[in-house]
Amino acid sequence: MTMTSSNSNAPVEKKDEILTYKPLSSDNAVTANPHIPSVSASAVLGESESMPDDHPICKGHDFQASNTMDSIMESMLNTGFQATNLGKAVEEIRRMRKWRLSDVPWKEGDDEALKDPAVRKNIRARIFFAYTSNQISCGQREVIKFLLKHKMVDVVVTTAGGIEEDIIKCFEHTYMGDFKLSGKALRKKGINRIGNLLVPNKNYCKFEDWLAPLICKMHDEQDAKWMEQAKELAASKSNNGEGVALKPFTYTPSEFIARLGKEINNEESVLYWAYKNDIPVFCPALTDGSVGDMIYFHSYKRPGFVLDIAQDIRNINDLSVQSYGTGQIILGGGLVKHHTCNANLMRNGADFSVYINTGHEFDGSDSGASPDEAISWGKIRITAEPVKVSSDATIAFPLIVSQTFAKDVEEWKESVKDCVCWLEDQEA
Repeated sequence: MTMTSSNSNAPVEKKDEILTYKPLSSDNAVTANPHIPSVSASAVLGESESMPDDHPICKGHDFQASNTMDSIMESMLNTGFQATNLGKAVEEIRRMRKWRLSDVPWKEGDDEALKDPAVRKNIRARIFFAYTSNQISCGQREVIKFLLKHKMVDVVVTTAGGIEEDIIKCFEHTYMGDFKLSGKALRKKGINRIGNLLVPNKNYCKFEDWLAPLICKMHDEQDAKWMEQAKELAASKSNNGEGVALKPFTYTPSEFIARLGKEINNEESVLYWAYKNDIPVFCPALTDGSVGDMIYFHSYKRPGFVLDIAQDIRNINDLSVQSYGTGQIILGGGLVKHHTCNANLMRNGADFSVYINTGHEFDGSDSGASPDEAISWGKIRITAEPVKVSSDATIAFPLIVSQTFAKDVEEWKESVKDCVCWLEDQEA
């Protein structure tokens, strides 16, 4: 591995060079002043090269000129700090939504089926969208629901809380609280705190009352399928056959989640729209929450209910591999961030990426890992221009959506109605 030298005399690559230090000449009036040490004058007042005429300048929003949301968001790009990264995130999402395979010239050795320009212009990037459970606990749920209702993302990754909190909100409200409320006092009242949100315990009780019979029903369906397969196998053997090759029937976590969306049948639900629009929702840690509690309780009453996580890793990775271009938008860190990035690793990285989180990389965690670290693993392509916005996603993401997904709903639907992400998708 080539390491960067810490020696101050080490050469600097020209592409990284914006300003070049230039000592003052000996005949300069300041340098010649005997009251100022020449080394200090040179260090503090050294001349610099002029910036290129077309280099962006830092300038904030002019409220006297306009105070619309669009104009404020346009000014973010040149405001500096995280405002600039917010502006870059808007640009990156616009690029991932606009991308078509026709942007990439066909070359010898490529698939002949993709040579026709008319085919290439109807192949778009597959968009992976990931979020942590707190994004559903809070009002971000309505923003996420908007994306799924209008089928603006193709693959969803979330945690167990991101599943159950969505269903729970169909039964009962989540209330506003305060970060400083006493945990001891709340516990005595049967109220759970999520940051500055409050969730009464009865909300979970209603969810569990709804879910327990559904698990029993799905268990019945699983066993009925197994019995069918057993009879088919026995019949094939009794006819002097070698027996049919059977894969025992099981639900995957994503199929389980789709069933929740179907059964809840509530237009306020994110999972309802995922089910209705056939958008797979992957949750590799589905048991890490109230759903897991219910499966645990069910296992004592009736062991044998199976969820096939191995098939789901095949499903999400295949969706990545079977894409000519991919984009990923990841709210938060931890499992959802890694699971999404790792799926994109299977195709040598995502073409477009936006992270929104408050994680830091000094502790080596994947949550805080920068997009550049993901490039080193092959999770983001080396040709990509990924963006990380260091911000609470509840602030940043609605602003980004206002300038991207929500900007051209009907026009975008029209532009993608004949598009696919993989050629075989057209046949399907």
